[in-house]
Amino acid sequence: MSSLSPAEVAPLGVRLTAAGGEIRVWSESATAIEVCLYSAKDPNWVVSTMDLEPQGDGVWFGTSPGLVAGTRYSLRASGPTGPTHQFDPTVDLIDPYSRGLARTSEGEWRSYVQDDEFDWQGVEKPGTPLDHVVLYEAHVKGLSKLNLDVPEELRGTYAGLGHESTIRYLQDLGVTTVELLPVHQSVSEQRLIKQGLTNYWGYNTLNFFTPHAEYATRSAQTGGTGAVLREFKEMVRSLHAAGLQVVLDVVYNHTAEEGPTGPTTSLRGLDNANYYRQDATGAYIDVTGCGNTVDFSKDAAQRLVLDSLRYWANDVQVDGFRFDLMATLGRDEKVEYQREHPLLTAILGDPQLQDSVMISEPWDVGMGGWQVGNFPLGYLEWNDGYRDRMRDFWLSDVGAAREHGSAPNGIGSLARRLAGSAHVFSNERGPLASVNFITAHDGFTMADLTAYNAKHNAGNGENNRDGTDNNHSFNHGTEGPTTDEVVLDARCKAMRNLLGTLLLSAGIPMLTAGDEFGRSQRGNNNAYCHDSELTWLPWSRDEWQDDLLEVSRLLIRLRHENPALRPVRFGRFGETVPSASQMDWYNTEGLTMSDGDWNSPASRTLQYLAASTPEVEEFNRILLIVHGLEEDVTVTLPEHEGVTGYTLLWDSALADLPAAGDADPGSEVTISGTSMRLYRAL
Repeated sequence: MSSLSPAEVAPLGVRLTAAGGEIRVWSESATAIEVCLYSAKDPNWVVSTMDLEPQGDGVWFGTSPGLVAGTRYSLRASGPTGPTHQFDPTVDLIDPYSRGLARTSEGEWRSYVQDDEFDWQGVEKPGTPLDHVVLYEAHVKGLSKLNLDVPEELRGTYAGLGHESTIRYLQDLGVTTVELLPVHQSVSEQRLIKQGLTNYWGYNTLNFFTPHAEYATRSAQTGGTGAVLREFKEMVRSLHAAGLQVVLDVVYNHTAEEGPTGPTTSLRGLDNANYYRQDATGAYIDVTGCGNTVDFSKDAAQRLVLDSLRYWANDVQVDGFRFDLMATLGRDEKVEYQREHPLLTAILGDPQLQDSVMISEPWDVGMGGWQVGNFPLGYLEWNDGYRDRMRDFWLSDVGAAREHGSAPNGIGSLARRLAGSAHVFSNERGPLASVNFITAHDGFTMADLTAYNAKHNAGNGENNRDGTDNNHSFNHGTEGPTTDEVVLDARCKAMRNLLGTLLLSAGIPMLTAGDEFGRSQRGNNNAYCHDSELTWLPWSRDEWQDDLLEVSRLLIRLRHENPALRPVRFGRFGETVPSASQMDWYNTEGLTMSDGDWNSPASRTLQYLAASTPEVEEFNRILLIVHGLEEDVTVTLPEHEGVTGYTLLWDSALADLPAAGDADPGSEVTISGTSMRLYRAL
């Protein structure tokens, strides 16, 4: 099925015609499928039913004049018994292709026929070049919930995200692309419900085609057919009109049906044997850690993903996708990851998805699940090695040096990643395959990395067992909040170093919402179950946070203005490669780095001179100095052919922006302990 183009297969789900609606449902194992249509006034009252007819290839088909926009319906499936099947014709199921969902007063779900009419007003996708992209990972609700400049009824909603004050903030910050945590309709796991908690992040998808209704305004939630979807589209249109892209974090690897005894809402009741990985006894093969794993060795599961992506990319006009636990999508019938898996290649080759940004989280929790650097050309990948090495260099190494007198690592590991992680990504893929990040939704915030040595997750209801213990963090001498100005200053400088490294590295940077001004989650590194001010973005800031925000704005602007910082391709020794950066590396004396300079824990300083190879922009050259010891160091600026001087652009040792300053090649400058400087080379 997945090998066919969209034009060659009849669409699944409901399609409206002049005579009413037609519906197609896939189930290879079912022996009968019934559609129940409900009263417009009572979603529990069945007004009519119809039996679908098998059409071949597992497709069941039917038509009804009652299938019109707004009609609520459910599916009931019958089939064989056995360990891999879970058919129950008394259970009302969600159509996997439903574009609208409503809930009954008893908490059951009903599909409904969507009204998807919308006027895009000629607004098109921004089409931001990849080397200019700066990702901003945010939660729809958390981003605007506390923003007093947003009208109260819009706060924490799609409309709040699309409000002019939110957009103005994003534009002033300088990010180009908002990467939204899951917006597919999701529910909380049964365990969390029993604890009185909620799955705030939304990584527990109920349906792959429906926007999460609770993120819409109250007026949209009660506004009838299509209102929630229209608000979502209005958000996308407003962001696009402002030049901002929208990327969705999508969770296809598992569903909200949890383990075999979890709630049966859709795929399990339609064809458990084909949609979920299981052994011959019916035991689920779980490589996601979430109770179930969708079986992407099967055509039907592949098609479900492709059709969902096409819908969001074309009907809803989003710009791209970040795939949660994407190694799962590349596992074959033996549950082994295959780089050329049919689904992975079909996503890249689909003509309806050619302009979409595709970002992989390149791992899952199964055997052989860590696949960083091993996705096909065309995917960008979250680079966890970048995250860990940068945290080590600026945080845990510094803490170790204080305790033991010497850092455990030299500067070479940082340098490789600063230059684009060529040791991870092939020459063909280039530095833009690497999505660089210091933090994400999962883990400490950047401020907490500098303030906590250990997680503080007691509020999650698991006795502090959940969340990683491997944080690569350093509290700078005090665990948690403090009034010690020395500690506070050190933490702020560490945040500036982390932000500077992220935004001045080759690759595509991803900034987690709130890190630009030092948002804290009070040491919780797994705050997925907190829908509260702990996780919402604060819009009231202290003076030091405003200073950090100004630094973040400057760094993003400097990245934009200096193409030498964002090469498209890796350079090759002895060749001139268009849109690559020529990189030269110098030690504190202004001499070419030796092996000892790269590897010695006592020599944690380098000078990185990068010159662009113009293809579409003007020639540019920068000098970045990185110093990873707490003692000041004297550095001789390198003498390089064609360089006549250096102009200071930024100094992480300063809480505010530096005064203009020029220096000559061969001159000496003092670099403060654990700091960075960026110069433009003249």
